[in-house]
Amino acid sequence: MAALFGVSRQRVLQITRRPGFPEPVARLIGMTVWDADEVDEWARHNRPPRPVDKD
Repeated sequence: MAALFGVSRQRVLQITRRPGFPEPVARLIGMTVWDADEVDEWARHNRPPRPVDKD
């Protein structure tokens, strides 16, 4: 998710703890799993667009 959102792993932890973020589908040893479609839908409505490089 860090790569998807373009943020650090620490920031991912903050994002996933926000009210309204999808619930995980599984909690494994050392890993939490979310439904990709639910996360994509959440991001479309709750994350600002990523900046575009202008080189």
